Parts: sequence; structure tokens; C-alpha cells
Amino acid sequence: MVVHMLWIINKTGGLIFDKTFAPGLPELSTNGLLKLASGFHTQTAIAQQLAPRHGCSGILSLDAAGFRLFCLETFTLIKFVLITDASADEGRMENLLERLYALYADFVLKNPFYELEQPIRNCENWERELKTAITECSQ
Repeated sequence: MVVHMLWIINKTGGLIFDKTFAPGLPELSTNGLLKLASGFHTQTAIAQQLAPRHGCSGILSLDAAGFRLFCLETFTLIKFVLITDASADEGRMENLLERLYALYADFVLKNPFYELEQPIRNCENWERELKTAITECSQ
């Protein structure tokens, strides 16, 4: 199982963090990533409105021929999106998303220099712990 990418999308659909973990993936421009994140945010909102039951949380996972996408939407409407290979286990990915959210709370939100809803920059401890969590899960 390989984790290809992580996106963190704020409550307005802006991409505040992206990281590619798998080498050899096509390089996407910053503008291209912003469009994809915004599009995913919009599709999740549409899925919530189309749901037959009230309170649906939108897109939680998406299976495609060559990859799987997993999403965790927090109570503050931040979305953590993992893109993995097609063999990824749903339970493991849900646990990883919860762990990444906890790391985000510990290392980004508690950083006195971080402004909410803004891109995550210069958080070395966050980057280190993120890489460790992804590596452990990929083994």
C-alpha cells in the first residue's frame, strides 16, 4: 500500500497543504492543485445536498481503477484527503487520517505563528511527524 498524496482543504475550499509522497507522479502546478482541491470541495458539498438522509458528510472515499481517495472532514470543516494506490485498506486509511488530524492539531494549530485557514508553511515538526506517520502506515 502506497500513500501518493495528502491534501488539506480549508472550509472555503482552499488548499492549505499538499504533499506528494510517491516518486514518479506527474508534477501538478500550484494552480492545478488549487483547482483540484476546490473541485473536490465543491463535489463533496453537492454530495451532501444530494444525500437521501439529512446529515450526510459527503464523500468519504472514492474508488477508481488505479487509485483510492479517502477523506476526513473535521468538525471545523477542514478536509484531510489521502490519495493512495488501489490496494489501500479502508480501515487503515481511516486510522491514518485520524492520526494526521491529531498531528495537525498538535503541531500546526498550536504553533503561535500559524494563522487559521492559511497555507501551512515553515512547520518543520509537522512535516517530520507527517512523514513518520505516512512511512509507518505504508509498511
